[in-house]
Amino acid sequence: MKVSPQQEVVHIMKGFKMDLKLLFISTLSLFICHSRAQQEGSDCIKANAKSCGECIQVGEKCGWCTDPVFLKEGEPTSARCDEVDSLKKKGCTAAFIEDPRGNLTINKDTPVTNRKEGKKLDIKDITQIQPQKLTLDLRSGEAQTFTLKFKRAEDYPIDLYYLMDLSYSMKDDLENVKNLGTDLMKEMRKITSDFKIGFGSFVEKTVMPYISTTPAKLLNPCQGDQNCTSPFSYKNVLKLTGDGQKFNTLVGQQQISGNLDSPEGGFDAIMQVAVCGEHIGWRNVTRLLVFSTDAGFHFAGDGKLGGIVLPNDGKCHLENGMYTMSHYYDYPSIAHLVQKLSDNNIQTIFAVTNDFQAVYKELKNLIPKSAVGTLSANSSNVINLIIDAYNSLSSEVILENSKLPEGVSMTYQSHCKNGKIGKGENGRKCSNISIGDEVSFQVSVKATKCPSRGKSETVKIKPQGFTEEVELVLNFICECDCHSKGQPNSELCNNGNGTFECGACRCNEGRIGRECECSTEEVNSDDMDANCRRDNGTEICSNNGDCICGACECKKRDNPEERHSGKFCECDNFNCDRSNNKLCAGHGRCECRVCICDANYTGSACDCSLDTTTCLASNKQICNGRGTCECGTCKCTDPKFQGPTCEICPTCPSVCTQHKDCVQCLTFGTGEKKDTCKQECSDFKLIKVSDQDKLPQPVQTLPLVHCKERDANDCWFYFTYSINNNTEKEVHVVEKLECPTGPDIIPIVVGVVAGIVLIGLALLLIWKLLMIIHDRREFAKFEKEKMNAKWDTGENPIYKSAVTTVVNPKYEGK
Repeated sequence: MKVSPQQEVVHIMKGFKMDLKLLFISTLSLFICHSRAQQEGSDCIKANAKSCGECIQVGEKCGWCTDPVFLKEGEPTSARCDEVDSLKKKGCTAAFIEDPRGNLTINKDTPVTNRKEGKKLDIKDITQIQPQKLTLDLRSGEAQTFTLKFKRAEDYPIDLYYLMDLSYSMKDDLENVKNLGTDLMKEMRKITSDFKIGFGSFVEKTVMPYISTTPAKLLNPCQGDQNCTSPFSYKNVLKLTGDGQKFNTLVGQQQISGNLDSPEGGFDAIMQVAVCGEHIGWRNVTRLLVFSTDAGFHFAGDGKLGGIVLPNDGKCHLENGMYTMSHYYDYPSIAHLVQKLSDNNIQTIFAVTNDFQAVYKELKNLIPKSAVGTLSANSSNVINLIIDAYNSLSSEVILENSKLPEGVSMTYQSHCKNGKIGKGENGRKCSNISIGDEVSFQVSVKATKCPSRGKSETVKIKPQGFTEEVELVLNFICECDCHSKGQPNSELCNNGNGTFECGACRCNEGRIGRECECSTEEVNSDDMDANCRRDNGTEICSNNGDCICGACECKKRDNPEERHSGKFCECDNFNCDRSNNKLCAGHGRCECRVCICDANYTGSACDCSLDTTTCLASNKQICNGRGTCECGTCKCTDPKFQGPTCEICPTCPSVCTQHKDCVQCLTFGTGEKKDTCKQECSDFKLIKVSDQDKLPQPVQTLPLVHCKERDANDCWFYFTYSINNNTEKEVHVVEKLECPTGPDIIPIVVGVVAGIVLIGLALLLIWKLLMIIHDRREFAKFEKEKMNAKWDTGENPIYKSAVTTVVNPKYEGK
């Protein structure tokens, strides 16, 4: 009679149960062996997987053995989970190994459009990104990679909506915009034959304190200007149209308005333009929004000034072209605008005056696919501004994806023009793309777990600002094929206490154990706990697990990379020694709290390198033969030597000084060793050369030292010292001494005499000069005193005057 595998297993199990003593001994020994295997095994074993589904989610290398007789008595179910090669070595044939692989299927692959000359293509016939739909079957840890092509189509249709600030300060700008339709249409026709343009205007919320609510100001807020209209929030003046003249006509009928504060309500208008697609007339083409203003903007929270506290709902509220809920909903936030503009594939061009360039450039950094242009004071340059901004936006391709499911990651690598690898936006960006250029992006999708237990998820990838997108359908491989072939209430699972699937029992609720032989009510009984205590201690499973059916089930940690293991959960892979704040210095793996080092590393923390290249001296010897290499560093055994390779000896004589006497006695027969030269200098190979140019030069294979020494007669001699390949000392020496010559006496004597004579003459001249100066000073002093002298005057008794004086005695001087 033919016996089924299941019946054979039952028979074997009954045979084992006949001898309880043998069973206990074998169980104990197998637990010890399994504990050792857990410590030394792969991550697949350490995951302690209880089913095939849990096993394949550990990593892409893990497989599950479904062979019913694969496990030995006492081995836990988790032993079925291991690396595929390890399972084969343990005796599990390939037919019994569950190792499902991921897959990638392209469902829609329409080639990118190559425009034919002179033929106008319909929008539906234009394709700029390829492929368009893929299905990815993801297994945990295994990446699926595919390539996306993008090509800017020629003559691609464009929709442009001009949103203008009509506050009073923009009065002169409105005059220049009135002819914008036909002029812009003419310029845009050079880029595309299918172009539509629309127009809208905005001012401010119609409540205080943004506008004046007095009756007169509500009718005319511009102080006597008869061309001024009542304030409004946002007005859709013209739906997108291909008639440029109609644009000019309707815009020409517009009137300026006014408000009180400087910032305007432009964000309300942008939100309505983005979400009111039917009113605006957006097509599924390139969408441009030109936002023209000379002022700042209000954003979320500013509505509280007017008593408006309800957040903007992001929905369309246009009636007869007018925004009707500006007094009810607050301004939108920047993040809310970014979301709506992105969802509707709208690229924004901020045409603002120079005073607000800095503000809107900061806003541009927050809004993808947007540009800022400097608007002249009267908007006369608006057409050139729009053309330049469009060229800038359209020449840049940035991929973005919708929200990824939990546990799924996506990476990009761009291949731009001329095969150049793009680095912007983490590989998602290519710049300077002209019409007709084709670029590609390599996309990798990887799952680390099943986010929704096998439920399909959809992710979309699209270039920012473009309507085309790629749809990814993600299927997660969370169970093995054998899962669907399970046998509920199988006799192999303790008489129907579980489902026999993939070669193991999946227990019913309330039952545990390898064969569902235990009840959860028996988990904490004393007789069961005895086998979970190490060395008859008091700790159950080392306080790192639970005792289930007399065996330890280790607790899982928050970090999936950290695990407890061992029969008593006494081991782990995260409590090993660290170096540089890295477990096992990053050069090994932690097994049962001990670092198992990689090749060329040792030490308790694997921080000691066995590589000796850092210890090689210039002579290619390890530590110059004077030390040992420990952890990549030389430990010098001779205390005289030091340095990284034990080559430096501060107290040792140099090579030149050490061999000076031998070279001197062998070459010139002089020096301190001239009497013992043959005995002490016999190991030299001496080679004489005629001059210094003939001395050998250093080469890489023969280290060489140049020396210059002085003898007792102050004569210099030159030599080189080296050790050749035969470890023989080789010296090349210049055979001529370089002695100093004696002094020339005659020039010295003549020089001394001449010097003395010259010095004497100089001293005489100086003395003579000083004397002349002294004499002249004395003479000048004499002349001065002579001029100032007053001499006594008296009459000479011999002197007789020529005149006779007669005195009348009677006159008596009267």
